[in-house]
Amino acid sequence: MQSATHDGEEEAQTGAGRVLVPGITAPSTVACLRSLHPRDVYTVVGSESRTTPGSVSTYCDRFVTLPDPSEDIEAYGETLLALADRLSLDTIIPVREEDVYALAANKDAFAEIVGTPWPDLDTLEQVQDRVTLFAAAERAGIDMPETRLLDEWDDWSRETIIKPRYTVAAPTYLGADAGQSDIGSTVYHEPGTPPTLLEDLEWGHVPLVQEYVPDSREFGFFALYDHGEPVATFQHCQKRGYKYSGGPSAYRESTAIPELEEAGLALLDELEWHGLAMVEFLRDPETGTFKLMEINPRFWSSLPFTVQAGVDFPHYYWQLATAGTVDVDPSYDVGIGGHLLRGEACYLHSVLADDYPLVERPAFAQALRDVATSLVREPRFDYAVADDLGPFVQDGATFLRTAVAEQVRTLFPKATRTQTSPVTPAPIAETDGGPPSAGHETEGERPLEDQTGQ
Repeated sequence: MQSATHDGEEEAQTGAGRVLVPGITAPSTVACLRSLHPRDVYTVVGSESRTTPGSVSTYCDRFVTLPDPSEDIEAYGETLLALADRLSLDTIIPVREEDVYALAANKDAFAEIVGTPWPDLDTLEQVQDRVTLFAAAERAGIDMPETRLLDEWDDWSRETIIKPRYTVAAPTYLGADAGQSDIGSTVYHEPGTPPTLLEDLEWGHVPLVQEYVPDSREFGFFALYDHGEPVATFQHCQKRGYKYSGGPSAYRESTAIPELEEAGLALLDELEWHGLAMVEFLRDPETGTFKLMEINPRFWSSLPFTVQAGVDFPHYYWQLATAGTVDVDPSYDVGIGGHLLRGEACYLHSVLADDYPLVERPAFAQALRDVATSLVREPRFDYAVADDLGPFVQDGATFLRTAVAEQVRTLFPKATRTQTSPVTPAPIAETDGGPPSAGHETEGERPLEDQTGQ
């Protein structure tokens, strides 16, 4: 096979094959590179931002600039399809909701070019639309918090959360104007009075109301499925998120809980799943039962820890995409922990600065001791590894730059208020090896002050 280099010359295909991994701020991109590059897989990182940590990884062979999927998800899918053909890719790995939607929406076309270990759009809709997801969970006998559409909820005397119905702003869910819609982020609603409902939310759809489960520990069941059959599984318990109320994972520990596995498998079996999935649960403190929150149908942000614990999902995904069979060691280390250092810093800041009425704020001294003790006891880090420090440095620099900019906006709101202009998707540009030049704004992570958020 042949593929085009950045200057248009042809380059002979070498190694075991080629993969494209979208570059995002979460560590999942880098985990895929570190797994596949040492196996002689040529790794291409694609992103709308040149500051994505994966672009400076020792294990990145090429960087390509892609359109922003949040601006035009259909154009993003068309670009991925053209790139898969032009670079003779063997597969593409989804690391965010927009990725898997674009892949699923064009699955038939992708199947003529690359391996496609991801669901078709009809199956994906059952997961990215939480109304149909909870209907599937009910059929599978899975416990869940009481959940209804906002305009159907009438008991505002209870503690509740309001969350988007959909997990991605896409035409299938929101119509032709999806690119101009904001699906919103989960918010807590205190009991006593109804919210001001749809007019003030401006989410482009009717969101969901869900009873509040009073436990910030999140349990994840992770799986790779091959046409309805589980290939590899893993589970962990998130002990700390970015916020003391939860959110994306800062520190987690591997677990092996039979009831959690039973619930995760039952739901994915009901969906006749194909591809990657992280099934998120909270544990009811009164009954001990696991209650479904959502499914993330792509790689999760804590993927580096999953690999460190002994379940190399990127390699298994690659095998499924290219060989159709997977050689899996089902065992993994149970009871170990791992960190995202940026997440730990966000957690400590949250303890100092945030206020969540439904979650008791921990004492800062105890929070600091807990973080410090676990860093010494469990020195496993998502970005910080000795042979590939570039992503850690890039991630830290972006974090500091963003924090400083936010502080300036807070202190001097009038001076920093500017007009925004429409963003034109960037054309594909490529660099081979090494860090690309800086200069673009960093991509942001969607806020997830949620009962979920891996």
